[in-house]
Amino acid sequence: MKVIDIYNILDKISPFYLQEKWDNSGLLVGNKENEVEKVYISIDLDEEFLDEVEENSLIITHHPLIFSPLKKINFDDYCTKLLRVLIKKNISLISMHTNIDKTHLNEYVAKEILKLDVIKKDDINDFILYANVNKDFDTFAKDITSKLAIKSTNVVKCNQVVKKVGIVTGAGMSLLSEVDADCFLTGDIKYHEAMDAKSRGISLIDIRHYESEKYFNTLLMGLLEKNLKKNKLKAIISASKNPFKFCIQGETVE
Repeated sequence: MKVIDIYNILDKISPFYLQEKWDNSGLLVGNKENEVEKVYISIDLDEEFLDEVEENSLIITHHPLIFSPLKKINFDDYCTKLLRVLIKKNISLISMHTNIDKTHLNEYVAKEILKLDVIKKDDINDFILYANVNKDFDTFAKDITSKLAIKSTNVVKCNQVVKKVGIVTGAGMSLLSEVDADCFLTGDIKYHEAMDAKSRGISLIDIRHYESEKYFNTLLMGLLEKNLKKNKLKAIISASKNPFKFCIQGETVE
């Protein structure tokens, strides 16, 4: 199977034209005519993961390895180090980022992982998904973190009861001003963003970046499986590791 064949399947599943202007989804490394022997799915790339990937393979990631134009290639930083390995091993790379966030990932996490009563996507911003909750905030926060296997997290509690929640996997705090809910679930929440949310009366639960988006792997595996089976090609989930560890009462945990 050629890279272009898999690219076209992915484009039907979640059209690349839906990505945000600042994004860089699509074929980032390789040639569309390359023959693919194995397909790997991962949220990101890291050196340990790339060591396991066989030559002449295709990797499909959620986060693009290249976001902005490269001004130098000296193999010192994260991006160029990994590019060198990809090129040496003739590994192609396709990324599905904001396009699949909009079409599948936010909804998959909300419905399948968090078991939320999803209402609809926002009419104006198709990143934000909404759900009815009607639960005590503390109970709701405990339930969410338990389902995402998060041992501790930051919250902003503005109301005792959560009636309606908005959710954006990954980092969605730039969308806070557009949130039409009394609680917002997203990751990578900064101090001043938390202050902003508090002033708006919007409670926050930090569902973290990696923890909320790692489900990209199983989601895409399910979407691709039938198409690949027809061509006797198997997808392998071999996810990169979360770079963060967390220190709780002096003990470092994953």
